[in-house]
Parts: sequence; structure tokens; C-alpha cells
Amino acid sequence: MSTVTDFINLNLSAIHDNNKLIAEYIWIGGTGLDLRSKARTLSGPMDDPGKLPKWNYDGTSTGQACGKDTEVILYPQAMFKDPFRRGNNILVSDIFFVKVLCDAYNPLGDPIYTNRRYYAAKTFGHPDVVAEAPWFGLEQEYTLMEKATKWPLGWPQGGYPRPQGPYYCGVGAEKAFGRDIVDAHYKACLYAGINIGGINAEVMPGQWEFQVGPSVGITAADELWVARYILERVAEIAGVVVSFDPKPVPGDWNGAGAHTNYSTKSMREEGGYEAIQKAIEKLRLRHKDHMAGYGEGNERRLTGDHETANINIFSWGVGKRDVSIRVGRDTVKEGKGYFEDRRPGSNMDPYVVTSMIAETTILWKP
Repeated sequence: MSTVTDFINLNLSAIHDNNKLIAEYIWIGGTGLDLRSKARTLSGPMDDPGKLPKWNYDGTSTGQACGKDTEVILYPQAMFKDPFRRGNNILVSDIFFVKVLCDAYNPLGDPIYTNRRYYAAKTFGHPDVVAEAPWFGLEQEYTLMEKATKWPLGWPQGGYPRPQGPYYCGVGAEKAFGRDIVDAHYKACLYAGINIGGINAEVMPGQWEFQVGPSVGITAADELWVARYILERVAEIAGVVVSFDPKPVPGDWNGAGAHTNYSTKSMREEGGYEAIQKAIEKLRLRHKDHMAGYGEGNERRLTGDHETANINIFSWGVGKRDVSIRVGRDTVKEGKGYFEDRRPGSNMDPYVVTSMIAETTILWKP
């Protein structure tokens, strides 16, 4: 028993023998971006989040309650295997650890103001939206920062690296910083059952991206939030800070976005390109509404430079990246497919962004 981890793994058989599991309840705190969690022991196995017990927490400590009525209730909504308490290979198939994503409600049963999943579920549950089976592919960019200095990982202390160019999808000690964290996160998400599509180093050194999806409806947002939680946990182990700031370093550096790829049944069928163009026109008409919900500080990123469109001007184009909406050349060639909303910032709430896109393109009548 050389480490604490050795001791924990040595005693996993006791959990198995007692038919117990550890459920880590995850929720979103008062800022709308801070993730919180706590664990409890349950009898297992569990295969349905609907069978998990509700739980509660002190809302005054998370900025979600005040006064004498401080209790916030957690309603389990989605369940994933826990990559941190998984044990050794022999025990993985026998011991079922879970992570639980929860909605938060006050004691009267009303959703609290940070429970954006509740409102997203209403949109995705609408019959017209269900019929269109919206698919989302979410590209989450983020920056790894030194804990002590809050300066990007791999950058000279108090200084700047070479200009952008060699870092995007780069390989080598002078180009890629934090790959061990990124790979650990990738594998942990796969273990958890998240539909993670891939990873890559981004344009700014110390900046990375992972992709979730394609996933149907609200599932994409559920998976992105849990993937963010797993990333924070992996970075915690490494002693590194994860930043979702849309423009973590001012100047001639790319910002961080959360490009949202989207299609509906109508767009994926023959003649879908016409449906795509109609959807883009609706997004143009509601551009200001969408920008208000696409992430705080996004105006520092959407300047018209660094592969972005200007925040105040809606635009779209085929194969372009300095636009609000990008349509791929394959989509035009095939006459059907998807488009990419390049406006969301890296700190966006995926429940807000995905439900807004679905509501505008499917339900909204100009």
C-alpha cells in the first residue's frame, strides 16, 4: 500500500460484496457555470436515474437561496459511469459506480432560476420539436491555466510564446501543452458513456477542444455538462485550472468558443438545403436575442478577427469561418445536412443555446 489510491483499490471488493455503489450527485451552482457535487452511498446496481433518490443541499452556500428557506432539492435526470471510482479492470463490470446530473428545485417543487434544463426540456418535449429530432454536435473549447499565475499552460511566466500558427493540432513539447490532461479527460468521458467525438489542440497555445455528439435533443447538453465536470476533476488532479473564458488573453490570440453544429430531420432529408436556408433566415431575424444568451463576455471574442464574425452583424457563408453561421461544402454538394452556429462562447450554457436554436428554427413564427 504505497499510496492512498492503492488502499482504495485494495478495498473495492468490500463494496462489491456489500452490493453498494457510490453516486456522485452533480449540479450547477449560482453563477450558472460553477459545477458542484457531493457523494452518497446507495444499494445497487442502478440502471435508471428515475429510481435514484432525490437529495438536497444548502442553497445559501452556492448562491441559490437566501433567508430561512435554504434547502434546494436535487432531482436526478441523467446517469453515467464514474471514471474516477471505477476500480481495477476485474471489478469494472461488477461494480457500477454512477455520476448523476440533477435538476435543482426549491422545496415547493418549483425550478430555481439556474435550472435552465427545466425550460430546455419543455422546448425539446414539444411535439413539433420531437418530430424534427434535432441533432447537436457541440465543440467545447477551453484553456488550461497555471494554478498560481492564471497564465496559460506552457507560456513563459509573464511573457508570450511565439505567434499563433504552429499550435493548432500541433505535436511536440514546444507546441502542445497539457496533452496528458486532455487524453485522460478523453478516456474518462468514453468510460463514462459520454458520446465524445474527439479532441484537438486549438489555435492559441494551451487551448484545447473536445466535441460531444451528435446527440439528440437535450442529451447533448446533459453530456456536455458532465464532460465539463469530468474535465474539471481531471485538471484538479493535475493541479491545473480550466478556463472557459471566451477571450482568456487579450491581444492577437484566438478566443474560445463552443461552436454548435445542428440539423433537423427536414435538413437531413432530400431537399434539406432549403430547410437549412430557412432556418438561417430565422436565426438572422433573432440575432440579438441569441447573442444575449450565448455567453458572458462573448463580445471580447466576436470582433470580426481570429476566425469570428462581428457580434453586431449577422452573416453566413459556405466553407467560411469568419461568419455567424457556416455551411459546409459537403452540405451544399449533397443538398442536405447540417450547419454550424459559430457564435456561442466557450462559457455558454448548452441548455440555453441548444433549446434557443431549436425554438427559433422549429417553433418560432416570424
